[in-house]
This record gives sequence, structure tokens and C-alpha cells, in this order.
Amino acid sequence: MSLFLEQDLILGADALGLTLTHQQTGQLLAYIEMLQKWNQVYNLTAIKDPQQMLAQHVMDCLAVVAPLNEMAPNAKSLLDVGAGGGLPSVVLAIACPTLRVVAVDAVAKKAAFIQTVSHTLGLANLQVLHARIETLSQPFDVVCSRAYASLSDFVSGTRQSLALGGCWMAMKGHVPETEIAKLPQDIEPFSTQSLQVPGLDARRCLVWMRLK
Repeated sequence: MSLFLEQDLILGADALGLTLTHQQTGQLLAYIEMLQKWNQVYNLTAIKDPQQMLAQHVMDCLAVVAPLNEMAPNAKSLLDVGAGGGLPSVVLAIACPTLRVVAVDAVAKKAAFIQTVSHTLGLANLQVLHARIETLSQPFDVVCSRAYASLSDFVSGTRQSLALGGCWMAMKGHVPETEIAKLPQDIEPFSTQSLQVPGLDARRCLVWMRLK
């Protein structure tokens, strides 16, 4: 990885109000390198360039760390639904070492990649499950998704995984007003936060939901 990439990562994290340790910086850069390498065979993301991976994937996920700490300050566990190439699960596991992160994906090669990342980077707080979300029953304080499904499908498919008093965190582009309006009656969308992602000229937001 280039020195420029490391500098951009540090500057981007600083813009988000995050202070990364030398170890965390190294882990994030190593993750980008692994994502680029595995992507040549497993097609984990349409993005090929490391600089774009940094902005569109890593910084995009780092942007939710501060809101996560604000909205769910007592959260001990987080479930990443449809984790794909480990976004945001790998990034959150690195940035939030005290948070137990579980990544679940129904595609074996994607789960295998995240497992390899977890082992290679020594992420003891990151667990990977190759399963369908409907088969899970253990409760999590936060259930999150990134470009996974409509809000209604997301909450309906993961109700059994939400702990008492827990919340859903959906990473979206534009504020999905139509999707919010179609949420089940017993779901409360209690906050929508706009995100500014360093190096990314695109709209991003978080939609927070809970049971009424």
C-alpha cells in the first residue's frame, strides 16, 4: 500500500473525529490490500482501485463509528447482515475493538473471505457466519446493513436477532423517504442522520429504527 493511501486514511479519520492507532491504520490498509487481491478471483466489489476502495468502502464505513457510539453508547454486540466483503463489519471490528461484531452472509466465498481477514488481522472480536439471516436467533444490541435491502425487508427479516431495547442501523445513500413510509406499524424510525464521507462526493445517511 502506498504512503499516500495511508496519509489519506489518517486525514480522513481525523476529519471524522476518529483517532486511529498505528495498529488500526495498518489493519485497515491490510484489509484494502486483501480486498483488492481476493477481488481478482471472487469479485467481492465492483471497485478495483485501492484509492476508491478507501473512499467508497473504508471511509464510508468509518463514517458510522461516531454516530454508532452516540446512538448506541452501551452496545456490546453488532450484527452485520449481508456482510458481503466485510462492509461494515471488518471496518467496525477494527475501529471498535471492544464491540463484538458478527458478520453473516449466505454466500460461502464472501463468508470465507471475511473469516480469512479476521484470522489474518487478528480480529478476536469479529465472528463470521455462513448462513441465511432467517436462521439466526441470538440477540444483538445493534443490527446493521449496508445496501442490503429495503428498510421493510431488512427489519422484517431480522426481528428475531434484535435484543430487547436494541436498534437497527441502516446505511443508505439518499434519505429513503418512501421506504421509511412503508415500515411496519410497530417500527419507529427514530433518527435519520446525514453523513459526510471524506473523499466521497455522494450523499450518505443512517436510518435508525427500533420497536415501538
